[in-house]
Amino acid sequence: MNDCIAIEPADAELVTRSVGGDLSAFNQIVDRYQSQVYNVATRTLGSRIAAEDVTQETFISAYKAIRGFRGGNLRAWLLRIARNQCFDHLRSMRRRPESSLEEAFEDTGFVHPAPSDSLPETQALTAELGRAISRAIDALPRDQRITLVTIDIQGLSYEETAEAFGVSIGTVKSRLSRARSKVRDLLARETELLPEQFRRV
Repeated sequence: MNDCIAIEPADAELVTRSVGGDLSAFNQIVDRYQSQVYNVATRTLGSRIAAEDVTQETFISAYKAIRGFRGGNLRAWLLRIARNQCFDHLRSMRRRPESSLEEAFEDTGFVHPAPSDSLPETQALTAELGRAISRAIDALPRDQRITLVTIDIQGLSYEETAEAFGVSIGTVKSRLSRARSKVRDLLARETELLPEQFRRV
């Protein structure tokens, strides 16, 4: 007898059911994409608490607007809502929070920790490298930062990112290129933290 394989419903089916009032279908959308929305919000805002609020507001807004979804890439649509929510949050702040993206990178494992059995010196350097990367990304202009986070960390394609942010693919590539270049330049100032093969001679 063949084993039954559970097949997850496609995004289009979940949207159709959500439009029809099926709350469980929309909850599946939330389960499917909330981590990506949260991660982008965390790295954009530099605050887990603010990111939690933005993530919640993103899905509330998405639920209210689901009837207006015209097909296409659901993930990009949700991240476009998340981006707008992040920018609304930033505009509402009187000043930028003191916390940086360092907290976000430590939580999400962007910089993999050194093995537990590695030397204390190696562990310390790995942790400091993570902080240096965080500082470099945190120093980027907002549009470049969120583009780099979305593509290099979240793994979206150029096309998905362009759709999410409502810009051309050329703009996405330009922002990403400038962001990567600036991060490399900033890290080059701390060569002692980089693996030997990446150090400039």
